Amino acid sequence: MNRIDRVTAILIQLQSKKVVKAQEIADRFSISLRTVYRDINTLEEAGIPIIGEAGVGYSIMEGYRLPPVMFTKEEATAFLTAEKFIEQFTDASTSAQYQSAMYKIKAVLRGTEKDTLENMNDRIQVVKPYIPFNKGSVDNVLQILIHAISDKHVLKLKYQAWDTKQPTERHIEPIGVFFASDSWHAIAFCRLRNDYRDFRVDRIKGVSTTVEQFTTEHPSLKEYLEKVYKDRELTTAVIRIHKDVAKYLGRQKHSHGFVLEVDAGDYMEMTFLSQSIEGLARWYLMFADYSEILQPQSLKDTVHGLIEKYFANLKK
Repeated sequence: MNRIDRVTAILIQLQSKKVVKAQEIADRFSISLRTVYRDINTLEEAGIPIIGEAGVGYSIMEGYRLPPVMFTKEEATAFLTAEKFIEQFTDASTSAQYQSAMYKIKAVLRGTEKDTLENMNDRIQVVKPYIPFNKGSVDNVLQILIHAISDKHVLKLKYQAWDTKQPTERHIEPIGVFFASDSWHAIAFCRLRNDYRDFRVDRIKGVSTTVEQFTTEHPSLKEYLEKVYKDRELTTAVIRIHKDVAKYLGRQKHSHGFVLEVDAGDYMEMTFLSQSIEGLARWYLMFADYSEILQPQSLKDTVHGLIEKYFANLKK
C-alpha cells in the first residue's frame, strides 16, 4: 500500500469509532508509531480536525464527515462473500438488516463494481448448514439479544435445555453472543440459576424484552470466555491415525480440542487438548481400528472400559 492510500485509510479508520489508539493504526498497517505520527500530522496539515491526547488516542471533531466512500472491487466482493455467510448462519432478521445495508453499499459503487457483484452473485455460495439456524427457534432472536446487550435490558426466555422435557422460564441479563461448534450461543447472567449460563440460541423457544434495565457490571464476553477456558482443566492426548481415515475427520476433530498434527509416514499424529476424556474416547471408537492412542493412559483406560461395557451389552 502506498502512502497516499494508507493516509486515506487512516482517515476512514478515525471515523469508524470515537477514539483510535496509535498502536491500533500501527498494528493494522504494520508500521512504526513514528510513521503513524507522521501520517496523522499529514492529515492535520490537510485541514482534518483531529483531536489527539497522549495515552488516549485520536478522534475527529464531532460533526466532521467524509463524503460517501468509494469501495474497491476487492472490498465489494468481500461484502458479497460476507452476505452469503450471513444468509445461512444468522436469523432472518439479521439477514434482512444486512441486505438493507448491502443496498446502501451498492448505491455508492461505481458501475464496474456493480457489474462485478452482479456477475459474482451466483458464483459464491455457502452451503446451508445441516441444521438450519432457525429450526425450532425464534426468527429474530439474534437481533433481540444484540439490542438487549446494547441497551442492558432484561430478557424473558422460554428455554429448552438439552436435559429437560419442557422449556423453563428464565429472566436473563445478556452480556454477549458468539458462534461456535455450528451454533450461536448467548452468555448471560441467569436469575433463575443465580449464575452465568451459556444459552444455545436455537434452544430459545420464546423471547421478549422487558422494560427493566439491569445495572450490574458484568464482565465482557471476551473476559468471561477467557476465564471459562482458563478454569477448565484440559488433558493433552496424542492419537496416531492412519491417513486413510484422518482425511475424513475434518471439522469433527476441532470439536474435541484438536491443536496440531505431525506427519508420521502412513499416519498422522494428532494432539488434542480435551475437556472431556470420555467424550474423546467415545469419538475415538469410531475409527479405533485405524488408530492408536499414544497418550495419556487415562484415555486408554476409558476406551478399554467402554469396550467392556459394549461386549457386556452384546451378551445380554
